[in-house]
Amino acid sequence: MALALLYQAGMAALEGQHRDFWSSVEWAASTLTTTGYGADHHWRHPAMVVFVTAVQFLGLFMVYLIFPIFFIPFLEERFELRLPQDAPRDMAHHAVIYRYGPAVETLIAELTAARVPTLVLEPDEAVARRLHERGLSVAHRGLADGALAAARLDQARALIVNGSDDENAAAILAARQLGFGGPLLALVEEPFHRRPMMLAGATAVFTPRHILGAALAARASARISPRLAGVQQLGRNLEVAEVRVVEPSALAGGSLKPAEIGARTGATVIGQWRGGELAFPGDAAGRIEAGGILVAVGSHESIERLGELAGAGAQARRRHGHFVVGGYGEVGRKVVELLRTVGEEVRVIERRAQGVLAGDHSGAAAAAGGEGVDVAGNVLEPQVLEAAGVREAQAVVLALDTDSATLFATVILKDLVPEVPVIARVNDADNVERIHRAGAYFALSISQVSGQMLAQKLLGQEAFAVDPQLKVRKLAAASLAGRHPADPRLRGRGGCTVVAVERGDDVLVAFGPEFRLRGDDTVYVCGSSGAVQRFGEAFAAPA
Repeated sequence: MALALLYQAGMAALEGQHRDFWSSVEWAASTLTTTGYGADHHWRHPAMVVFVTAVQFLGLFMVYLIFPIFFIPFLEERFELRLPQDAPRDMAHHAVIYRYGPAVETLIAELTAARVPTLVLEPDEAVARRLHERGLSVAHRGLADGALAAARLDQARALIVNGSDDENAAAILAARQLGFGGPLLALVEEPFHRRPMMLAGATAVFTPRHILGAALAARASARISPRLAGVQQLGRNLEVAEVRVVEPSALAGGSLKPAEIGARTGATVIGQWRGGELAFPGDAAGRIEAGGILVAVGSHESIERLGELAGAGAQARRRHGHFVVGGYGEVGRKVVELLRTVGEEVRVIERRAQGVLAGDHSGAAAAAGGEGVDVAGNVLEPQVLEAAGVREAQAVVLALDTDSATLFATVILKDLVPEVPVIARVNDADNVERIHRAGAYFALSISQVSGQMLAQKLLGQEAFAVDPQLKVRKLAAASLAGRHPADPRLRGRGGCTVVAVERGDDVLVAFGPEFRLRGDDTVYVCGSSGAVQRFGEAFAAPA
């Protein structure tokens, strides 16, 4: 409006031409929006030329700066979907999770499969919006904004805190002050914060990064546990394991059925990672691939025999020497601590202060690189790996902060020293198989570790989830007494398969026609997370 009036006055006083108000408005709009002119496109007076030029630059400034920076964000904020800030009114007997992250990703999937409503309290708007778009119940509030009061804690079955340690302590104290008396589970970064968290009111405190580090160290050194990938204990006598089939193995290239794995080892193969997908023994193309990973259940001895048959045991025994650990954060430090405790030689690679030469193993280099660091540099650089003696290493443990770095480091290592096993820490459970495909001997995510610990605590389930498609769960067989494990009515109702029976100290995986379940047996059923949940609801209570 102001520009139109100025233009009308300027044309009359300086150019000697009369322009009505609406013609002036049209000129101002055409100029500001940079769409061009109609009748007026030439001016003679210098002041008028300067004025028109200034308005043209003002239009460019508005189009490229003011609109994108101020006006468009204002419109987006005004009209985009508002995030909920309170728990749904009908939500009850739900689990409340403060702060989303990889450590609770698997837990949310487990709770969903168990049909337990879940509310995530997330102060970060971008994270909250992403969760909301995924269909999760989320409340976009921080502790200072009354997040716990808005979560209907009086109706909740549990509270899980997953922020920083100081945030978690504040959340625990606030929840107890609000009168919440249910289970309160805390995930902490530092082990020495466990006791203060308990004093603040936590029911249980977990350190998933340290448990992950212990699991990686156990896969690396035969002095800690047998070098079979992915061993998870279920009950007293049963293990779920992921065993890689190496090239010289007699299993490679064969099919699951002719291999008669069960008869030869006593272990039952329930799946195979192949090409990034989980294939099952009943699939038409049920061939065992060299480099593939078999998922099996059985006793400790049967899993050992399967490892020998697949060549994993031979691969583990044929290498000697030190271990190389890439990354010296919380997980890396725990790996190094455990390996050195059992007498293993370890060399640590970590990116530290500039000025430290990669490959300088002197005390000065170690001091500059940080206490406990042997080689200061980037683990993605081949010369740094060479300086750490990776060619003579027994195995390489990658404990890096990002999955992208872990994936790339695995590819570099398999190109540089393909015979050296790579054991990898992963953040996002979805990336575990990608890193397996890149050549890692074993990969484990913090989401898997913490999610299954928390699920067992909250749901009372003793289970191991290989993948959303495949879960093994321990159940009491009281209501199944007198039935055969292969009874088609069991699979028809629950969609699961009984893969093992624990009877006293024995683990049974082969069932003759006369075999019948007893009331004091423990069964292990396999199926998708949802199918396992339905089976438990239909037939048995958790063991």
